[in-house]
Amino acid sequence: MNDRLTTLAVEPSGVALLTMHDVDRKNALTIAMVEELEQRCAEVSRDEGIRALILAGLDEYFSTGANREVIDHLIAGRASPRDLLLPRVLLDVPVPVIAAMAGHALGGGLALGICADLTVIARESRYGATFMRYGFTPGLGLTSLLEQVLGVPLAHEMLLTGQTYRGSRLDGRGFNYVLPRSDVLAKARHLAAVIAEKPRRALVALKVSLSAPKRARFEAARGTETLMHEITFATPDVRQLIDELLD
Repeated sequence: MNDRLTTLAVEPSGVALLTMHDVDRKNALTIAMVEELEQRCAEVSRDEGIRALILAGLDEYFSTGANREVIDHLIAGRASPRDLLLPRVLLDVPVPVIAAMAGHALGGGLALGICADLTVIARESRYGATFMRYGFTPGLGLTSLLEQVLGVPLAHEMLLTGQTYRGSRLDGRGFNYVLPRSDVLAKARHLAAVIAEKPRRALVALKVSLSAPKRARFEAARGTETLMHEITFATPDVRQLIDELLD
C-alpha cells in the first residue's frame, strides 16, 4: 500500500527492519501510526524466522511523539494514559529490539527508544521528554522508565523542564552507543546481525528476563500518570498553553 506509514523488511539472516517514514508529520505518533506499529510488531512476533528487530525512523526525525489529534483525545477523555500501550507492544516483541534513533526523539518518541532492548542515538540529534513544555505531565511510563536509563537527577531534570538534550550530552547515560548520525543505523544493523546468530528460543527466554524491570516500571507508572493527566488536562491554563503552542 502506498499510504503505509511504515515498512517492514525481513532479511534471510533473521534480522527485521521496521522503519517509520511519515515525512509530513515527522513520524508523530498519530492514531494511524500507533495502529500500524502495533500491526507490524504483531507480524514480527508471529514470524519465528525473525531473531532481532531494528526500529528506525527518518534521518532527521526518529519520532516527535503524540500529535494534536491524540492530545485532543486525552483532553476530551476519549483516551487515557492507560490506553497508550505502545511501549508495552515493543516490550512484548519476543525477540530483542534495537532502536536506531538517528533523528530527534521527543516525548512518546523517546519512550519508544527507551523501551527497546538496545538503543543507539546520534550525537547531533536532540532527545527529550517534552510534555511539560506544553503544560501537561508525562505519560507512556516515562515518569519511571527514564530514571532507569538516565539516572534520577538527569531524568527528573528532563521531565520537569521539558528541555531537549543533544545526544552528545547523553553519552554515558544509559544508551548503548552515541554516534554520528550517519553511523547509527549501521551500528544497529551490526548489533542485530550478531544477535541473530543465536538460537531464537534462547533469545526469547533472555528477552523476557532482561525486559522484566522495564515492564514492571511501565505498568507501575501508568496509574499515577493517568491521575496526573486527569488533573492537568482539567486545568484551563494548561489547555490554553496547548492551544497556543500546537495550533
